[in-house]
Amino acid sequence: MSDVADSQGAELAEHAFAPPERTGSRAQAPAKPPHGRSRWLVALVAFLPLAGGVAWGAREHYTAQRNVMSFAQERRAFVPTVRVAQVRAGDSTMTITQPATTLAFAAANIFARASGYIETRKVDIGDRVKAGDLLARITAPELDHQIAQAEATLAQNQATLQQTIASRELARVTNERDGKLVQQGWVTLQQGDTDRLTLQAQHAAVGVAQSNIAAQQALLKVLGQQRDYLSVAAPFDGVITQRNVDNGSLVQAGTTFMFTLMHSDVIRVQVNVPQDAVFGLVPGVDALIRIPELPDHVFHGKVTRIAKALAPGTRTLLTEIDIPNLDGILSPGLYCTVELHIPREAPSLIVPADAVVASQNGLHVAVVKDGTVHLQAIKIARDFGTDVEVRDGVEPGDTVVLNPMVELTEGSSVRPNTAVPENAK
Repeated sequence: MSDVADSQGAELAEHAFAPPERTGSRAQAPAKPPHGRSRWLVALVAFLPLAGGVAWGAREHYTAQRNVMSFAQERRAFVPTVRVAQVRAGDSTMTITQPATTLAFAAANIFARASGYIETRKVDIGDRVKAGDLLARITAPELDHQIAQAEATLAQNQATLQQTIASRELARVTNERDGKLVQQGWVTLQQGDTDRLTLQAQHAAVGVAQSNIAAQQALLKVLGQQRDYLSVAAPFDGVITQRNVDNGSLVQAGTTFMFTLMHSDVIRVQVNVPQDAVFGLVPGVDALIRIPELPDHVFHGKVTRIAKALAPGTRTLLTEIDIPNLDGILSPGLYCTVELHIPREAPSLIVPADAVVASQNGLHVAVVKDGTVHLQAIKIARDFGTDVEVRDGVEPGDTVVLNPMVELTEGSSVRPNTAVPENAK
């Protein structure tokens, strides 16, 4: 139709601009088309392309709308295939690894108990000693003088006691004799009272003399103990790890630090166990100790002591482990790691970390039951990296979606991918 209109327009234009024909000597004027018909043809020529464009746009819009509706219908009917994994029960024991420090089973800082000068030093750093071995000898001449003076005073008090006993015997004999004479009237009553009270005074004097002897003997024991302190002996078997005196050093009783002695045949390891692993930790739990510098050695021990109270600042429980060290490989003060195998008080559930989704409502997992998704809120107890330990929200054997889609909501229908192993990450 547009081709016909174009052809008619071209013919009209050709007639309109063609030169007039001449007949004879006078040119004949061209014939003009009617005025109304020209306008109608021009409007028709202008409207036809516009109408064609509108028709084409309407067709395209209808096609796009139909495709959108078809896609929405397919999307509503679409059941996505998802990768899944099963929730599994955790092990009966909890394994934790914590940093720790090795300590000597017994350690003592030895101080001087007597004042004087070091006469002889018998040991040095690294020497092994037995209980009772002489470590050093202190000389204190003034102490010997004090002991000699105390012994002389004791002898004097003992002589005084003998003298007082003799005086008491004399007073007793005199009182017995005068007592008979008083009854017969040969001696006055005043003399009888004097003799009786003199005997009582002598009895008291004997008691004072005996007390003086006991006090002097106690003083001699103190001085003798101080003399024993002049010889510094090892309190137990061990190794000298520190020395602070030498021959001729002046030491003061109770203040001068002399040696450090450690018993290292058994090594004590101290580790702070976090609160989430405390329940179930009892003496006898197995422990593996590793030293970074000894990668080929694993030292076995058992928990021997626990503090029974957590530190308020760190919420950790101080735990000690004893390790036999007869070969002397370990030394006090080493950094190490302790692996504890603690029996669980309550069962645990393990969920793949890829199944956990965080939202504004907290953490949850998408559990699939009969092809339907149920969003279950969970609480994470421990994070192992690829897996997490949860406390509630799921049960052993539940199927959870791995890497769930954003549009996956409560009640969505899914198709578990049975071709992928259920425990695949």
